[in-house]
Amino acid sequence: MEEVEKSQTVAGEASKPVPPAIDHPVKMRTRNVNVHYGEKHAIRNVSLDIGEREVTSLIGPSGCGKSTYLRCLNRMNDTIDICRVTGDLELDGENIYSDNVDVVQLRARIGMVFQKPNPFPKSIFENVAYGPRLHGLVSNRTDLDEVVKQSLRRAGLFDEVKDRMEDPGTSLSGGQQQRLCIARAIAVGPEIILMDEPCSALDPIATARIEELIDELRQNYTIVIVTHSMQQAARVSQKTAFFHLGDLIEHGDTPQVFTNPRDEKTQGYITGRFG
Repeated sequence: MEEVEKSQTVAGEASKPVPPAIDHPVKMRTRNVNVHYGEKHAIRNVSLDIGEREVTSLIGPSGCGKSTYLRCLNRMNDTIDICRVTGDLELDGENIYSDNVDVVQLRARIGMVFQKPNPFPKSIFENVAYGPRLHGLVSNRTDLDEVVKQSLRRAGLFDEVKDRMEDPGTSLSGGQQQRLCIARAIAVGPEIILMDEPCSALDPIATARIEELIDELRQNYTIVIVTHSMQQAARVSQKTAFFHLGDLIEHGDTPQVFTNPRDEKTQGYITGRFG
């Protein structure tokens, strides 16, 4: 395994943490990321490494910048006119904000699952088939059927819907809809899956199923999850990053962040003194 850079200080940014060495190869590397919404400076000089086939949780109080940072990773902030992103963001060593990057292809490589399940107003089958068709990943119906079935299996949903593939995706329960959205993301063969509070609208049973699924998916995918639940972060992730007021305060192994945080702000948030 190639050596990963050791924790150090960015020149001119002595107070900003730089990612520690990680156990897995670096899949995404971000340095000095700043995001402005008009005059508002939403996140400041965030530097973070995301390990391949690991789950990285982003935690922190509401409005601290964690979802804004997540949306930088597949250029979803491009859809907001007043948003400006600066810094270095690399996927496998390539700048994802380069002018020659095809954003549609980038979002196929870096899929996203949102806070509220958002199935298309189509059948269960067509929800999953949409992406492979759009990106020209299949040449015939047999191949498409297999991609749809395999994606639903990986999302832990196939056995529940195999006899109702033509039913609307919106006819499923909330937890099933979220797994359908995960299947839809998987269907285009992503390398990374971003999840923005994927369980916040779900009941405890559906949440437990999604958490089990996340643990299964990390065998094949790199996952970055924003969560408002510190318990969930502790259960599902190998790395945790704590954001506060637009700053990345701390990043490290999840057990270390929760049991022996290096920064007093992290300690204060985890123990419930603020947030």
